[in-house]
Amino acid sequence: MKYTPLTLIALLLILLAQPQAAQADGGDDFGIWSTVGVEKKIDKRWRIGGEAEWRTMDDASKTDRWSFGVYGQYKVSSWLKASAGYDLLVDNNYKYSYHTDGTPNKKAHYWGQRHRVNVALTGSYHFGHFGLSLRERWQYTYRHHKSVPERYDFDQEDYDGKPKTYAGKGSNVLRSRLKLDYDIAKTGLEPYASVEVYNGWYIKKVRYTAGLDWSINKHHEVGIYYRLQTLHHDDDEDPDTHILGLSYAFRF
Repeated sequence: MKYTPLTLIALLLILLAQPQAAQADGGDDFGIWSTVGVEKKIDKRWRIGGEAEWRTMDDASKTDRWSFGVYGQYKVSSWLKASAGYDLLVDNNYKYSYHTDGTPNKKAHYWGQRHRVNVALTGSYHFGHFGLSLRERWQYTYRHHKSVPERYDFDQEDYDGKPKTYAGKGSNVLRSRLKLDYDIAKTGLEPYASVEVYNGWYIKKVRYTAGLDWSINKHHEVGIYYRLQTLHHDDDEDPDTHILGLSYAFRF
């Protein structure tokens, strides 16, 4: 049997989807992440752009997050690029407290804001139609303090009527992403697969992604991907997430 690049990417998508079927009863979540972006080429080395994103959670039944970002990219050499960016994140938060036996005590629900800055270096190497790249991105995120008028008390089955303030905090993360892609000549199609690790003194989460980008012409590009996000030592105890991603970018 002859395996074309599209066949290989389809097989990879099927393999990555297996944990969703195997863990359907284990509390995993499903979400849709959609992005719309615009990018301007200044010259042979400089690019600037912006992007808006919408994410869902709870089996795509609720909005998880809105974000708006801007970035700049500089081509250092034929194989190395540097970039920096800023994002404003608007999150749908659920905060829980627990009894000593691990059962839920109280729950707060609120919308909060985060500010995020990042800098990155991306090295790439091409062999034939294949491309291999490694991106190292440092990001700092600051979450504003937030006060809620009351929380839901699971023991009383009612709201407690007591205000609660969650302190602001910042976090640093190093994101390391290894990506393999394949340029299908004269089609504008580029299937790819990647693994990204979030490290903040320990591994916080890992993202496994397989997808397909299509450059319709020099101005328009669309993409679709499947992503499995697994969490490690996460403070919010969120479940692993299976993600369907959709994207559109306009370049000029």
